[in-house]
Amino acid sequence: MAVNRSAAPGPVVPVLVYANVGQAIEWLSAAFGFRERFRYGPEGSPAGAQLAVGEGSVFLTSPRVGQSPKWKDRAEFRPPRRGEISHSVCVHVDDVDRHYEQAKRYGVRVFSSPETHPFGERQYTAEDLEGHRWTFTQSVADVAPEAWGGKSANHSNESSGKSSEAQPTRCSQAGDDS
Repeated sequence: MAVNRSAAPGPVVPVLVYANVGQAIEWLSAAFGFRERFRYGPEGSPAGAQLAVGEGSVFLTSPRVGQSPKWKDRAEFRPPRRGEISHSVCVHVDDVDRHYEQAKRYGVRVFSSPETHPFGERQYTAEDLEGHRWTFTQSVADVAPEAWGGKSANHSNESSGKSSEAQPTRCSQAGDDS
C-alpha cells in the first residue's frame, strides 16, 4: 500500500465544518493540543485543513453547498447551530486530567471534570469555538462490555473457525452510564 502524505492517518477521519477554518486551526491547536498537518485554499482564509490528533486526524472544511462541484448534490455543509448536536467526536489521549487542565486554562466550555466510567474510560466532554462537541477519553481499565451492560459481538474467522470478541471503546454522553 502506498503512503500518501496528503491522506489522513487512521481508518476513520471526521470532517467538521467551521465558519472560519483559520481561526479553528489556531483554537483547536491551542485549546486541545492538535497539530496542523496542512491547510489549503486562499492565503489568510483557508478553505480546509487537516489536523493531527494523536495517531489520527480530523479534517476542517468551510461552509459550502454540495460536497463536490462535479456532483448534483445540494446538501448544505454548515457548522452546528447553538443548542443542537448532530454528532460528537471522541479522541483518545494519554492523560485526560492533564488535557482537561489545558482546556480549562484556555477557557474552553467544559461540561464536567474528568470522570471514570464503569466501562473503563476516564472522560470529559467539551465544546469548541463553533459548537462541536468533543469527548476526550483515557483507558484506565480493561472491562468486558458485559460488565457494564453491553454485549460483545462474536465474529467468526471463517479461515480458522475461531471466534473473536470485539472490544469496542465506548464514548459516553452525559448521563449515559449504562
